[in-house]
Order: sequence, then structure tokens, then C-alpha cells
Amino acid sequence: MTASGSSTWRFIDTGLRSGAENMAIDEALLSCFDPEQSLPLLRLYGWSPAAFSHGRFQNPAETVSLEKCHAAGVQVVRRITGGGLLYHGKELTYSLVCPAGFIPGAPGVKEAFFRLTAFLIAFYRSLGLAAVHAADYYAGAKQLGGRSALCFAGTESCDILINGRKIGGNAQRRVKNTIFQHGSIPMQQLAAESQQYLLAAAPQIVTGTTALADEGVAAGRDALAALLAASFSAVFGVALQTASLTGEEQECAAEYMQKTA
Repeated sequence: MTASGSSTWRFIDTGLRSGAENMAIDEALLSCFDPEQSLPLLRLYGWSPAAFSHGRFQNPAETVSLEKCHAAGVQVVRRITGGGLLYHGKELTYSLVCPAGFIPGAPGVKEAFFRLTAFLIAFYRSLGLAAVHAADYYAGAKQLGGRSALCFAGTESCDILINGRKIGGNAQRRVKNTIFQHGSIPMQQLAAESQQYLLAAAPQIVTGTTALADEGVAAGRDALAALLAASFSAVFGVALQTASLTGEEQECAAEYMQKTA
């Protein structure tokens, strides 16, 4: 499976950044991407300090106490994708940008989700975890697709489950024949920690979700990043070329940072 005939993807690891920096970089990568000329790319990153991200159509003041977040130094930032509120802390996060033609035969977002999250299924399974899409786990036994203001409170067919519990979250956007997708891989469970900032308690987030540490995975961030990259390369049959943000991407990210400051 290649993008625009290319078997090479740029691979960028930007390390730990603030929530505002992370979202500005994601937006810059999408804005600067030319589906006819640019190499598709995979980016890995982390969050420091912890932050909430909310969907671009969502009003975070309806679900989280902005006052408490501000007092604790927890940023609340807007994603360029939709979906609900999500708490980011000790996790490995990815984003990817590729031409829509990378996924032949997948006309809609849902079909693209299933195909583009295949590398996550492979990654979790390489860790010895029984990861499956929710659609396969329930196989018609449960109504899926319910939306929620909190990302982890609902279950959609393309969500990834381990032993029936949701792990991570993924969101996608399409712009000008380009697909952008990002998602989280929680290393440690921070659902309980996030409760103190929510306007209403959501115990189902704690009981219905899991993280790598909960599943007995103790590998560090660097080892997990290497394994995730290897899973991506193997599943899609592409080579990853280590790179950095271009000057254009850095300038674009700085502009987005200024707009949201």
C-alpha cells in the first residue's frame, strides 16, 4: 500500500511538547502538505505537561472546568479533527498525513479508519495483546457508534479494544485530497486523574478503558516508538525516512501558536 506511487514516508519524532505546540505542529503538517508533491509522513510525539484536547467543533467549557485546568497548568487545546474531549499525559501519540489515494477502495472516513489503524492493531499484538476493532469484538452484539462529549465515554466500530476495554483514541480529517489522522497510545492510565477537571464525573472512562501498563507492558517510550514505527512500515510496506520539520513547517507552526496564544 503506497501513497502516490511512493514507498517512502518521512518519519518525524518531535518528542515531548506542550499541548499547544503539538496541535500547532499537526496543523502545520496538514497545511504544508501537497498531495501531488509531498512525501507522506508519520509523526510521533508526546505531551508535557499533561493537557486536554477537544474536537474542533466542541466547546470545552461544557465538559471541563477551564478554571481548574488553568490553576493546575493543564492546557486545553483544540484539535484540527473532530471528536470529544481527551486527556493526554503519559502516552505515545502519532499523526500521519497522506494523499487520499493511499487508501484505494475506501470511499468514506470509516473505511479509511479501519485501514489506517491496522498498524495499531499490529503494534498491540506484537506486544502480546489481543487487540481488535470494536466491530470485530462485538460482531453485531452491541450497538456501536454512539457519540459522546468525552472521547473515551463512547465506543465506535473502528475503536481498538483489548479484552473489551478501549485503548487510545483516533480521529481523522480530509482536506483537499489529503487525509490527516492522529491518535493516542496511552502508556499509563490517567483517566482517574482527569476526573478532577471534568464538570461531571465519568466513571465509565476509568472502568471502560485501559493502558499499556494495565496490560502488563512496561517498555519505555523509545522502545515503543521503535516498535510502532516498525509495525507501520511492515503493515503498509513502506520505508520510513527519518526527518525533521522543514523550515516552512516550523514557520507555519509558529504562526498557529501565535494565533492561539
